[in-house]
Amino acid sequence: MAKIEVTQVLDACGLFCPEPVMMLHNRVRELAEGEVLCIRATDPSTQRDIPKFCHFLGHDLLEQGVEEEVFVYYIRKGVS
Repeated sequence: MAKIEVTQVLDACGLFCPEPVMMLHNRVRELAEGEVLCIRATDPSTQRDIPKFCHFLGHDLLEQGVEEEVFVYYIRKGVS
């Protein structure tokens, strides 16, 4: 896979539902269409919540994975 050009990073480590998704929602508002946000979180519920957030709000979940017990997501902002 090609390297993903990240516009901003959101560190939600140590936070629990619903805080990571609330922070994600606020941060996505700051992005321009097409910009990419990297989210790092430790709450396992983000594995369910972040893909659903993207699906329902029209953003692209480019990639997700786990790095040293941290869940990492790359989201491209869709049309506002």
